[in-house]
Amino acid sequence: MPAPELCSPPCLTRLLLLRSPPPHAGPISAPSGTARPGSARPFPHRLRPRPCAGGGRWCGAGLGAAMRFRAKIVDVACLNHFSRVINTIAKLARTCTLRLTVSKLYFILSDKVANGGVGMWCELNQGNFFDEFQMEGVAAEHNEIYLELMPENLSRALKTAQNAKAVKMKLTNKHCPCLRVAVELPSLSSSSRIVTHDIPVAVIPRRLWSDFREPSVPDFDVSIYLPALKTMKSVVERMRNLSNSIMIEANLSGEMNLKIETDLVCVTTHFKDLGNPSWALEDGCQSSQDRDPESMAEARIDIRKLQQLLAGQQVNPTKALCNIVSKRIVHFILLHEDVSLQYFIPALT
Repeated sequence: MPAPELCSPPCLTRLLLLRSPPPHAGPISAPSGTARPGSARPFPHRLRPRPCAGGGRWCGAGLGAAMRFRAKIVDVACLNHFSRVINTIAKLARTCTLRLTVSKLYFILSDKVANGGVGMWCELNQGNFFDEFQMEGVAAEHNEIYLELMPENLSRALKTAQNAKAVKMKLTNKHCPCLRVAVELPSLSSSSRIVTHDIPVAVIPRRLWSDFREPSVPDFDVSIYLPALKTMKSVVERMRNLSNSIMIEANLSGEMNLKIETDLVCVTTHFKDLGNPSWALEDGCQSSQDRDPESMAEARIDIRKLQQLLAGQQVNPTKALCNIVSKRIVHFILLHEDVSLQYFIPALT
């Protein structure tokens, strides 16, 4: 049977050529009125609109005159899928950047990996989720919008939409910039019930957009498919009770080890026959790795950050892999047919 084709995210700077990946088990898993439940949590102090006097990175500016965004989801399956993606983002980041373009949505966490922070890049094709989608950026030549928000607020708003007839989103600017989520609920009467959530956002000025560039694929030593995420999560949860860090080892023979070492105990879990993706450069020439297939690439990372990824993900990926740059970084990639999630965990020194 021919190997399935991997739809790699466009932001990856190399193309991924698949051999047949191993099967993944487990989860890859008031009438006529407007209610304002006030469910949105307040912004951290640094995100609140404030005067520019006295400096600061940016001042929570209002929306530009030409800046507009509105969207609508009617299909229940699309709404549930979108909610699962937002729930995953909320588990991985307290605040993140939402980048809106005509065709895509991006959720970005750009902590400085070199300083020990994690990085995240989640990309969605809007056509696979929204029945209506209209946006106008800051200018015709820069037709994009960058917002900073707390994804937990959006996740909590969508929890009220489990049985909704439709969900509408709109960028507003009455007292401060907000992402308004209006949930139309079913009603036994002719009147409609609409619950509205106003989620505070901060508009990121164009001069700072370069801080949120698409990530490039690290020049890794080993790329390997992950075992079933449910199994991996169970192993990591047990190991976390014994250590604050975990060593991830992998080679080009499809073998991966999860290892912890303390003064009292050494525990290793072995996975075999996982398979290794074949990577190629953009010109179509397959890259060669002059490396002993049995030689292990390794990186020791914070076990809490790995557990956060495994416990929080609800994307249910059809493909899951990681790239290891020895002693520097582990780059996780979770792919669904219409969602790609990249997560970068730096190695501990």
